[in-house]
Amino acid sequence: MIEKDTLIRWALAAQDARVWRRPDAVVVACPDLSHWDRLVMGGDPAALAELVGEVLPEVGGNFRPFGDEELVADVVGRVPGLAVSARFAWMETLEPVGAGVRGGVSAEWLGEDSWPEVSALLEESFPDSYAKPGGAGVRRWAGIRDEGGRLVAVLAEAWSTEEIGFLAGVTTRPEVRGRGLGAELCAFATDELLGSRERVALIVDYWNVAAVATYRKLGFSTRPVAAARQR
Repeated sequence: MIEKDTLIRWALAAQDARVWRRPDAVVVACPDLSHWDRLVMGGDPAALAELVGEVLPEVGGNFRPFGDEELVADVVGRVPGLAVSARFAWMETLEPVGAGVRGGVSAEWLGEDSWPEVSALLEESFPDSYAKPGGAGVRRWAGIRDEGGRLVAVLAEAWSTEEIGFLAGVTTRPEVRGRGLGAELCAFATDELLGSRERVALIVDYWNVAAVATYRKLGFSTRPVAAARQR
């Protein structure tokens, strides 16, 4: 059944989601889901192309079709005016990955009083992060501090649902990269979220080879996905 698919379930649980159904197609419009207004798709490409053609004029040009990479490419080939805009990896795990403590410091959830530090670190190390402190759908931040108390690595829990924990905004200060701090932080947050959810997921760009390798070593599997936009 289409609506049992992980991407569709993630979308259906999003705030202000709107859904259109056909016998062989489902489209879910989700405003501000992982930064973009998305049309999450599942089903038969021909049926989806027809449905997307009906939905796009209704929801407006800001919404971007999103789904499995091959599916998005197929739908784009059938809907005039659409183009593939990005290809990346949905990575997820259903199993704990094993958090620990490295170098005398440990990961922890941060209070809102730490958000200015998080913002400063993102501005320095990851200015293009979709997740920002106080942003829509961004629930909380985890971090690692060095022995002097300086925040050196952060990530957000953002756009999670009751079944799927979602990670975003993962970054480490450039001068301490290569020490495993990002992996340690992801392991901590993943195991925390799996305590009450079925799985933990994130989206990562293929060009970020180091990040993809880190998540694979932690046990995350890869699902190729893509987004499209109106030309």
